[in-house]
Amino acid sequence: MRPPSADAAPPPGRPRRSALYMPAANPRALAKARDLPCDVVILDLEDAVAPEAKVEARRAACAAVSEGGFDPREVVIRINGLSTEWGQADLEAAARARPNAILVPKIDGPDDLAPYSKALPEGVALWAMVETCQVLFRLDALGAAAQAHGLTTLVAGTNDLAKEMGCRHDAERAPLLAPLSLMVAAARAHGLVILDGVFNGIDDAQGLARQCAQGEAFGFDGKTLIHPSQIEAANQAFSPDPGAVAWARRVVEAFDSPENTARGVLRVEGRMVERLHLEQARRLLAVADAIAAT
Repeated sequence: MRPPSADAAPPPGRPRRSALYMPAANPRALAKARDLPCDVVILDLEDAVAPEAKVEARRAACAAVSEGGFDPREVVIRINGLSTEWGQADLEAAARARPNAILVPKIDGPDDLAPYSKALPEGVALWAMVETCQVLFRLDALGAAAQAHGLTTLVAGTNDLAKEMGCRHDAERAPLLAPLSLMVAAARAHGLVILDGVFNGIDDAQGLARQCAQGEAFGFDGKTLIHPSQIEAANQAFSPDPGAVAWARRVVEAFDSPENTARGVLRVEGRMVERLHLEQARRLLAVADAIAAT
């Protein structure tokens, strides 16, 4: 049995509560992306772009990254897969543009990572979509290969996964709950960030709120979005509750007291807390501090 990794908890790093797909073929969308309150902008060359517009979308996305102006937002380019006629040119152009990360679709397992990772310059991370039935049975192997290939983030591709499974994809996502749990578990086992899939009902604010709450309860770090109107709900759902932040500070302070540094269990305000709760408290505070810094 593999021993648990000391690095198993995902790195707090920058907040990724809201990751908005923006079609790179739309100049107005690219301009607007620099002013939106999302944590991540994903300039999309894949699903959101028609075949006849893909070459121009590639040029526009790379130009936008080179021009900058996205800070403090993280900027990511989602390319077409290498199995398509646009994938290789997308990968080469995106690598030259040097976004924060390049998101690749349709990963079926760890063997698919190498052709992408070899093309990435230093400082550009690899993100991967989890959207095929095949990869669900290889998530642990995918996570184990992450460090060697610069893979830092998994993104649930729930639309494509539901299509492959032939299942119903509504706000409650009952047929997808097991795959979503497996994605989170694999990310946590290997210290990766994990982002939830999109919610398709742009005008369904209640459904969006329910699904954001569901994703947060499952342990996702944030949610991918398809419309700017969805940003506020995701930011709210994936921001630590002020009460939870205050409690986490009290837990950390209690364990940091000189008389408690060697103790494994403490009583804090009438509640028993263990060192596993200390680790959770520190991670929550790191997330809260990262959000405050932006």
